[in-house]
Amino acid sequence: MSDLTPGPGPADAPADGPGRHDDLLVVDDLMLLLLDDDGASIQGAGTLYYTLGGAVLTELALLGRVETDDTGVLNGPRVTPAGSGPLPDPLLQQAYDTVAEKTQRVQPLLVALGADLWREVIDRLARRGLVERQESRVLGLFRTTRWPAADQEHEARLRERIRAVLEDGEAPDPRTAAVIGLLSASGALPSLRPPLPWTTRTATRAKEIEQGQWGPEAVATAVTRTAAAIAASSAAVAVSVATSGR
Repeated sequence: MSDLTPGPGPADAPADGPGRHDDLLVVDDLMLLLLDDDGASIQGAGTLYYTLGGAVLTELALLGRVETDDTGVLNGPRVTPAGSGPLPDPLLQQAYDTVAEKTQRVQPLLVALGADLWREVIDRLARRGLVERQESRVLGLFRTTRWPAADQEHEARLRERIRAVLEDGEAPDPRTAAVIGLLSASGALPSLRPPLPWTTRTATRAKEIEQGQWGPEAVATAVTRTAAAIAASSAAVAVSVATSGR
């Protein structure tokens, strides 16, 4: 994941005004955290497409637009579309259309949803003014692109919510739980730059959330239970792939 150069187009669009980040998706927040503060590399790159695909699938579950069954262990549960009507974001709509094409289990869906998704998500962050595109050449020959932070306020608030859950023991809201669980599964939590608190206590709490233990408030409805199950299944796939070296 050394070349952070997405294709031309959306990344060059004007950024939105400051402070207008309340509608960011789970996948946007996840990428913002995984991208180093100097914008040169992405942590957890080896399983990035599983992690980002899981974020999109979890968000669809939080919106009540996908459901799972309880069958099978291999490749995770089956995922089916639910609900009707257009979704509030083109990325989510595209993912929902993929789910609706045919019934699949979690693992192949993560590949279908997450392949090259990092490029699109970085473009989205650049359009919102959260990261800045900086191009240069190495030895005057090879073009490289960095995406350093441009507006750090949103990420700072996100990091504080995560810290409060992991370090202070606060109950997470569903979105924060999804971000923490997927971050934990990516293996990137101890190596994020800038760092988040990482102790035996925070590592244990992150692993609990990764496994779907979001707390009583977060799993009070069928929708959030489904989202927790999908996030946990996505995490299990990412961990399996990382440990197998595939």
